Amino acid sequence: MLIIKHGEVAGMLAGREKEIIDLVDEAYRRHDEGRTVLPHSVFLRFPDRPRDRIIGLPGYLGGDAEVAGMKWISSFPGNVAAGLQRASAAVLLNSLETGHPEALIEGSLISARRTAASAALGARMLLGDRRPSGITLIGTGVINREVLRFLAAERPELDSLAVYDTDMERAKRFTADHARLLPGAKIRHCTTLDEALAAHDLVSFATTAATPYTGLDACPPGTVVLHLSLRDLTVPAVLGAYNIVDDPDHVCREQTSLHLAEQQTGGREFVDASIGALLRGTARPAPEAGRPLVYSPFGLGVLDLALARFVRDEARRCGTGTRIDGFLPAPTL
Repeated sequence: MLIIKHGEVAGMLAGREKEIIDLVDEAYRRHDEGRTVLPHSVFLRFPDRPRDRIIGLPGYLGGDAEVAGMKWISSFPGNVAAGLQRASAAVLLNSLETGHPEALIEGSLISARRTAASAALGARMLLGDRRPSGITLIGTGVINREVLRFLAAERPELDSLAVYDTDMERAKRFTADHARLLPGAKIRHCTTLDEALAAHDLVSFATTAATPYTGLDACPPGTVVLHLSLRDLTVPAVLGAYNIVDDPDHVCREQTSLHLAEQQTGGREFVDASIGALLRGTARPAPEAGRPLVYSPFGLGVLDLALARFVRDEARRCGTGTRIDGFLPAPTL
């Protein structure tokens, strides 16, 4: 068994945003081609702590560099007040020859960076050649830090940043710590959500919201909304938008905004396209003028597996990680 720690993962992923975006792009294409196996995620919830959860995401990603395994990720929002990371994760990869577990990788950074790479792809497809006025971040945690990192790599012309958080001091700490990711950008700390939504035509939601709380009326016409936390937008906001998802069967679950829209309307006609179809050219964005374009990726486990495989292969090449012998039973023959 190969054990790869957080610091080792960080070292192997540092400065490789373009490669990570390419890995995520390829995984989405394979999924759209039907070359993945992706059971529904398993949600472990606790009866007296509705905000806390642990999620299991198993999957198989086919192709020239196939991989199988599972991400096990927790979200405990109360950790933040205690100075701990909200999310923690581990990714287990299995041999496709024997089924044996062969690598255990600390997965919080893998999870955050594949989410941000997915967001960057969504922005690429929905913005097209349009130059955004800037980027607004709703929520100032780890995910939006990584979104800022990947959008800066994908859209280096961005020169303006607006942030909003229910805790203004946290928002100010965020910009003090991470504004270097967008060098020279003009920074605006918004005091209301509507002010933040009105600031720019590219918005990223990455919050811990459990139920919808906002529409998009304050947004400029044609705003691209990266709805990463999935439970921010009201049903009318979803129904009034041009909606792109990673997989309708996955995102219309677990009381996401899109799940609530499906329950209210009795169908999924409000879903206009998948990111894989857009990438492969089998669908093209064609929203009505002025409608917001909302990208709501559930977060497919095959993205984690693609990035975890990359980390495992890099660790083997560089001799990084800790090899544990005797983890599995000895051969019987």
